[in-house]
Amino acid sequence: MTPPTAGDPQGSSTRPYLLRALHEWCTDNGFTPYVAVHVDASVQVPAEYVKNGEIVLNIGFEATANLELGNDFIRFRARFGGAARDIVVPVDHVVAIYARENGQGMAFPMPAEGGDAPVGNAPAARTELRLARPGDASRPPVPAAPRPLPTVRGGEPPDDGGPGVGGAGGQGGPGAPGGPGGVGKRPRLKRVK
Repeated sequence: MTPPTAGDPQGSSTRPYLLRALHEWCTDNGFTPYVAVHVDASVQVPAEYVKNGEIVLNIGFEATANLELGNDFIRFRARFGGAARDIVVPVDHVVAIYARENGQGMAFPMPAEGGDAPVGNAPAARTELRLARPGDASRPPVPAAPRPLPTVRGGEPPDDGGPGVGGAGGQGGPGAPGGPGGVGKRPRLKRVK
């Protein structure tokens, strides 16, 4: 990621910092951090576990090896169906991070149309936000509404179809959310006030 220049008032993306903070919060509280990822050609994940252009990954320390939560990419090694795989996810393709046990977390906007993440040191496209003051006739264009955050009902953790986190090594196996074992739904996110 290209460091922001002195004249760049927006600075770098906050998404990787929020991902690291929520990952730390989950692990500190004994929760299992899951990320929902929008999959396209720039995402390196097992294609057989992708459903509707999305995959849900367990990024807990128990389910991953060599986990790196960088500013541009999330990289780790995990087992899928007993086979170790290298996973590479551009940070801008993470659409949510949440605790498996209670659904608390944060959702992010989908990556910009065109699909692929920036290559090399190319800066990511940014959405410009501007404060509108009362009576200000020149309002900025309204961006497309983000997907609403669903809630977990009754505070019960969602059932992922089996004991533990599901699948071999806790990663996207047949019992994991988004896996091919028929479950196919990830836990709902809980709105935090």
